[in-house]
Amino acid sequence: MAKQLVAEIKVQIPGGQATPAPPVGTALGPHGVNIGQFVQQFNERTKDMAGTTIPVVISVFNDRSFDFVMKSPPAAVLLKQAAQIAKGSGSPKSNKVGKVTMDQLKEIAKTKFEDLNASDIDQAAKIIAGTARSMGLEVEK
Repeated sequence: MAKQLVAEIKVQIPGGQATPAPPVGTALGPHGVNIGQFVQQFNERTKDMAGTTIPVVISVFNDRSFDFVMKSPPAAVLLKQAAQIAKGSGSPKSNKVGKVTMDQLKEIAKTKFEDLNASDIDQAAKIIAGTARSMGLEVEK
């Protein structure tokens, strides 16, 4: 008999730093998943991405086993790293907090291309540029 999918859980965890504490423990606990096993596997797969927030989709099956898929880091996290800022602007139209170049946007677009709804890298870079502007970053040509 095939495994039956019971739940899909979406969480964002810093790479290489998962612990059984919230948000991991509170998300997996009610489904009876072995939290320690998930933490160990996640940290092993993400040890080279330490500190970067990584979205994870965890599929829980009826026999309490699980499988997880890691997505690319959120655009805002990658933009903050590229602009070397701690956080975006509270009022992005009037208060600019940093600058990013078109080359940096294209690098971020390459990283996120699979998760974006774009047909080519230039279009993906425009999507990322919109996110940058909404964070209070100036986009340099």
